[in-house]
Amino acid sequence: MTVSIGSAVWQGLIILFGGTLLGLAYKGLDRKLAAQMQGRIGPPLRQPFFDVVKLMVKQNVVPEHAVGWLFNLMPLVALAAVATLLFYVPLGGFAPLLGGYGDLVLVLYLLALPSLAMMVGGFAASSPYATIGAQREMVMLMSYEFPLAIALVGIAWRLSVVLPAGTSVFSLGILAANPLWGSVGPLGIVGLALLLGALLMVTPAELSKIPFDIPEAETEIAGGILAEYSGRNLALFYLADAVKMVAMGALVVALFIPYGLAAPLGLSGVGGAALDVVFFLVKLFVVIFLSVIVVRVAFARLKVNQVARLFFIPVTAFSFLGLVLLAADRLN
Repeated sequence: MTVSIGSAVWQGLIILFGGTLLGLAYKGLDRKLAAQMQGRIGPPLRQPFFDVVKLMVKQNVVPEHAVGWLFNLMPLVALAAVATLLFYVPLGGFAPLLGGYGDLVLVLYLLALPSLAMMVGGFAASSPYATIGAQREMVMLMSYEFPLAIALVGIAWRLSVVLPAGTSVFSLGILAANPLWGSVGPLGIVGLALLLGALLMVTPAELSKIPFDIPEAETEIAGGILAEYSGRNLALFYLADAVKMVAMGALVVALFIPYGLAAPLGLSGVGGAALDVVFFLVKLFVVIFLSVIVVRVAFARLKVNQVARLFFIPVTAFSFLGLVLLAADRLN
């Protein structure tokens, strides 16, 4: 028992440390590639690491009229939520560390918790800019959570038809180990493609990236929800954003492209595991590039009513149609 606990602790530390470094690295790639696509030089790839170090050593200012303890607690809650999320998502071809202790419902809660923490922190700041940003974050959260839930639950439900009764289909480990693409017919493939498209559209909103950065909107509300945050607290929100990018991208990979290269090539051992890890990083980059970098370069910031209309009508319709096609495929 002692060995297993020690092994779990080491694995947890590796996941946390590696996920944080990977998130900051992808954040640097995001900024650099977006700048290059816009004809700018952009910051160096290591800039996010410099930003975190700089914020950590700066003074942590709490507004005079803020609810101090709540204002300081929310960055920790946001970072703890996304760090916990890493333990439930398959990474690098390995099973989730806590895969047997939670399911998709818990993953949905953990995805929403950082946004809720930012909302509470914004309201606790007692700033008009932060309050407006928190209200916008609330509208966004209510808008994209519905199509996200339809996509996740739809895939799990369809997998329950394929696997033996009693299998825990709401486990991300089980979902990643049993991709649906080869188990459905033409209608099911179209349905899965629609769900994938809906999830890719939800991803930049989950990460509050352009065109869905309306809760911050520096040119409109001076930083919005983060206007009053500085120093260590802002660094924690910055880290939470970087780690959430990895977790959200890994979720898409686990649900739709969980395949590895080692098994088809007949490789095993350390070499096979290393190849699958590298392939996972490539897939993760492709997801982030398509759903975050390309979108932020191609579109300008949307208004809050446009965001709500987008997710409540077309994106939800795509998700629901994908679910209907999966159901129809089952009947064929």
